[in-house]
Amino acid sequence: MRHPVVDHPGLGLQFLATRLKVFLNPNQKNPSFIIVLLPMASVKLIGGRPSPFVNRVQIALNLKSIDYEFLQEKFGSKSELLLKSNPIHKKIPVLIHEDKPICESLIIVQYIDETWTSGSSILPSDPYDRATAQFWAAYIDEKCIPNLRALRAAKGEEEKSEASNRLFEMLILLEEVLVKCSEGGKGFFGGDKIGYVDIALGCSLGWLKVAEKLVGVKLLDAEKTPELVGWAERFCADDAVKGVIPETEELLEFSKNFIPKV
Repeated sequence: MRHPVVDHPGLGLQFLATRLKVFLNPNQKNPSFIIVLLPMASVKLIGGRPSPFVNRVQIALNLKSIDYEFLQEKFGSKSELLLKSNPIHKKIPVLIHEDKPICESLIIVQYIDETWTSGSSILPSDPYDRATAQFWAAYIDEKCIPNLRALRAAKGEEEKSEASNRLFEMLILLEEVLVKCSEGGKGFFGGDKIGYVDIALGCSLGWLKVAEKLVGVKLLDAEKTPELVGWAERFCADDAVKGVIPETEELLEFSKNFIPKV
C-alpha cells in the first residue's frame, strides 16, 4: 500500500492494518496464509484530503514512491500531535520524517526532493531554473490562491466579476509561463514531467472547479487558456496525482458546512 490512511486519535484496528501484511503460501497441498509484522513507515503526513497544500505533499511523496502514513485531522479540532509538531502556526500539512517535523507545503516538497534523490527531480538542478521555479510557486501562493479564496467568498455580481477578472488575469500570465516552459513539446511547467510549479498550481485545480460552479464563471477556457486546459488534463491524469485531489462534488459537499481555509 503506497499511502495507507490512518485516522487518529484512537487508531485501533486500522492502525494495526498498516503494520500487517498477509502473504499466500503457494503450497498446493497445504495452502496457507503467512502474516508478517512490518515495521512502521518512518514518514507520516498530518493533513486533510480537502487541503490543496496537503495534496502538494501527497503528490511529491507519490512522485518519489515513498510509503507514508496519512494522519487525517478532523476539521474544527487540532490533535495533540499537530500542536506538538507545528506549535508556531498550528496548521496542516506537517511531514514527520524519522520523528522530525517539517512544516509549510512548499518547504516540505523541497525537503522531499532533496532527501529522496531516487526518481525524477521535482526542482530543477540549474540554479537559475530553480530560482525561477521558486519565484512562480511563491507567486501562486501569494497572489493566485488568495484571489481564488476571494472569488469563492465573493457576494454580489460586481464583487464576483472583479474577483474572477483578477484571477483570470493571473491565469493568463501563467499560461504564458507554461508556453515558455513547454517549448519543444514539453507538457509541464517542469518540462517533460511534473515539477515544483506544477505541484504548486495543480493542487488548486479542485477548488478552481468549485469556484467556477459557485460563481458561474469559466476560468480555464479552451479558447483563452488552451495550454493550461491541456496541462490540467495531463496533470490530473498522472499516476502520482490520481486519487489525491478530491472530486468537485466532494469539495462542494465539504464547503456546504463551513468556509474552508485552504
